[in-house]
Amino acid sequence: MTSRWVRLQAVAVSGSACEGLLLAALPLLAVSITTDPREVSLVNVAGQAPWLLLSLFAGVLIDRVRRTAVLAWAYAVQVGTALVLAAITTAGALTLPALLVIAFVITSAQVLGDGASGALVPELVEPDRLAHANARLTVIDRGVVQFIVPPATGFLIGVGTGVPAWLAAAFALAALVLARRIPSASVVAARTHPLRDLSAGLTHLVRTPLLRSITINVALGSFAASAGSSMLVLYATQVLHVGSVGYGLLLTCLAIGWVLSSFVVQRIVDRLGYSWSMRLAQGLGAVAPLLLAVLPPWPALIGLVLVFMTSTVLVWNVCSQSSRQRFTPAPLLGRVLTSHRALAWGLTPLGALTGGLVAAHWSLRGVWVMVAAIQAVSAVLVWFQLSPEAFRRTEELTAAEA
Repeated sequence: MTSRWVRLQAVAVSGSACEGLLLAALPLLAVSITTDPREVSLVNVAGQAPWLLLSLFAGVLIDRVRRTAVLAWAYAVQVGTALVLAAITTAGALTLPALLVIAFVITSAQVLGDGASGALVPELVEPDRLAHANARLTVIDRGVVQFIVPPATGFLIGVGTGVPAWLAAAFALAALVLARRIPSASVVAARTHPLRDLSAGLTHLVRTPLLRSITINVALGSFAASAGSSMLVLYATQVLHVGSVGYGLLLTCLAIGWVLSSFVVQRIVDRLGYSWSMRLAQGLGAVAPLLLAVLPPWPALIGLVLVFMTSTVLVWNVCSQSSRQRFTPAPLLGRVLTSHRALAWGLTPLGALTGGLVAAHWSLRGVWVMVAAIQAVSAVLVWFQLSPEAFRRTEELTAAEA
């Protein structure tokens, strides 16, 4: 384990604490302004839009500039955005349009930061440890800090609406300082046009059948997950009848699933291989939203379902990210990672908006029925597209091109 890998994990801890505070606070701040499902969903739409609008261009930047510099820039943007949110909420001047702009900028910085971090991982760890490394970063990002951050956010908002944002700014500043201390490989000066670079990353992703299939299925899953997550705060407050602290505890249940699964994901991949790990994760993942739709509104029971749901999601995400890192040449990696996110996560704003419309015209439980149906379709596609033979062919092609 290199010191650079340890430092990257430290950056992830500070950065995820910042993002956890902001992302947990935004829905609660939105509900304090309006309870209209359509207007609440707009916060998720604005927060997801950068994955579609900026990811491709972020990938070009990541492959043209030293990746640790891009990581530092991302946290510098988050420092400024958190300070703005803290100032206007403390002054009592928060409006829905301002919240939408802030959500957009926060995710714009996350597009840069996540892309740079993902491209750094293969520089710092051995290929056979990619699943372990990606699981570790996922736990840090979605798990460990979220044991404390989401419940604390509800409490901190009760103390003062601007408090979570002030604290987030401090964490982002720490991540910025730490990121600047990680040396990374130098980047050869690009002589090609940025659009040609962008096209090269997209072409590799689309023309590699395995990576293309993964992206299609992630797009379906992201649409569904965005529809569910955009309405989770209303599901918690109006169906389960828990307050802001209870909503934070439900987010903690999501974190528990990430953490529990992280301890076994490398063993699962070693024992079953990538194909069967992804097939089982997607198949089991389709069951969880159906349970959320039909089970009685008992918060403890729903919390257990959320733990189960994110346990399967972590296995899928680790295998998905590791596959892109394994089957992509290093000079293209930033563009391929961000191209995947643009194509796969580009539907998330539409998913959030669809979740709001379904909740408004049908019911909050109806949102989870829709999510379960989409996940079931994806599970069928995964079964046929991500076979062991598909992975073997891709490995042979990658070895031949090396």
